[in-house]
Amino acid sequence: MYFFARFRHGVFCGTASNLNKHRELLMSLMVSISGIRGIFGTDLTPQNLTLYASAFGTWLGGGKVVLGRDSRVTGELCEKIVAAALQATGCDVIRLGIAPTPTVAMGVLRHKAAGGIIISASHNPGEWNALKLLNSKSEFLDAREGKEVIRAARNHEIRYRDYLGIGRTMCDETVLDAHIDAILDLPYIDRDVIAGAGFRVAVDAVNGAGSLAIPRLLERLGVSEINRIHCEPNGHFPHNPEPLPEHLGEICDLVRNTGSDIGFVTDPDADRLAIVGDDGRLLGEEYTQAIAFDFMLGKKAGPVATNLSSSRVTDDIAAKHGQKCHRAAVGEINVVKEMQRTGAVIGGEGNGGVINPDLHYGRDALVGIAMVLQHLAEQGKSASQVRAEMPDYVITKTKMAIGDLNAEAILKSVAEAYANEEINTTDGVKIDFPDGWVHLRTSNTEPIIRIYAEAKTAEKAAELAESIRKKTIS
Repeated sequence: MYFFARFRHGVFCGTASNLNKHRELLMSLMVSISGIRGIFGTDLTPQNLTLYASAFGTWLGGGKVVLGRDSRVTGELCEKIVAAALQATGCDVIRLGIAPTPTVAMGVLRHKAAGGIIISASHNPGEWNALKLLNSKSEFLDAREGKEVIRAARNHEIRYRDYLGIGRTMCDETVLDAHIDAILDLPYIDRDVIAGAGFRVAVDAVNGAGSLAIPRLLERLGVSEINRIHCEPNGHFPHNPEPLPEHLGEICDLVRNTGSDIGFVTDPDADRLAIVGDDGRLLGEEYTQAIAFDFMLGKKAGPVATNLSSSRVTDDIAAKHGQKCHRAAVGEINVVKEMQRTGAVIGGEGNGGVINPDLHYGRDALVGIAMVLQHLAEQGKSASQVRAEMPDYVITKTKMAIGDLNAEAILKSVAEAYANEEINTTDGVKIDFPDGWVHLRTSNTEPIIRIYAEAKTAEKAAELAESIRKKTIS
């Protein structure tokens, strides 16, 4: 026997058991402000893609939607499914094909679209994929907006259009060049100055969306020599795609072997940027935003913003220029909101994310590259010299399984035990000590508490984290 469940914008038709299975399937996805993601074919299915894309289109109420993807093997298939679902809810779809996440964001602004979708699981391995949702301001959905879309999906509050109301589809193959044009038009980016430095640059785009975009940007900037590895956008990641030191031996060797002045590494959707110095050593993702902050504050006065788990080096850079570094909860949109609240001239995250509001409010590896090259050219210094002049910090990252424990009670006990220290409870509990800090927060995706600690040495950072664990958690 079938039953019909009526909702505000539509009707779900099926058996009761099918509806329950449908709800169980949704629960297996990782759904948060960072996106809707899962392993394709198990957690992330054509049904889920259709449901969430339809919910997003319904929430937008139609209008233009810019759609781009990274290079994952499942990306083209997902793009077809998502485009059809958006059209069914009355949205006109502007398809970019393979494009960096920040390029999709620029496309939303260019087309004055109602929103955008990036089909990308960021740094997750190749079997994963995801939907990342942008609003009309080209910003990721905030908590309120995200909850509205998720509720529409879980309650199946979808409004499909009739045959006269379905949306159209078109392609835009020029948006990347428009993105690069906008970077070159920034008043503090001077192609002639960068070209005059004669940079030799190495690139590892992990066969992702930056594979064509980063070399094209470098060519437009007048870089004299580009040495590239893993720049075929085929979605077959040659190493773990998260740009961490343990995954990036090849690019370090390439910089040394080719005599490159600098190396740039991006994740699959090219919103995060890691840098290799001319000595073949990684500068560390935390220092990507530090260099960008130093450059921008040399051009414009104003505060900066980053998240609570980012390095103290950003505070040092801000203080050097007589400015304040504001802190937000972890998550790109949280940093964006803090930037807007404080009027920050630059923002970012310690995972290599640079957010330049003169371009758009989102992490952008392309503008990060341009700013770094401009900074080196103007300073007349190598990347290793610029890094050496900055303070040294080391961040350690551990986690603790919660099990049957109450995470909120644990975090409350930590805050109470260290009430005499500088405490921030915006996102979990962060304790600032004179010689370092420790940040504890519950995971959005696992039953664990993440414990981040920073100090001048790894040993001291580990000591700070362990002292809190013993005093309040054991």
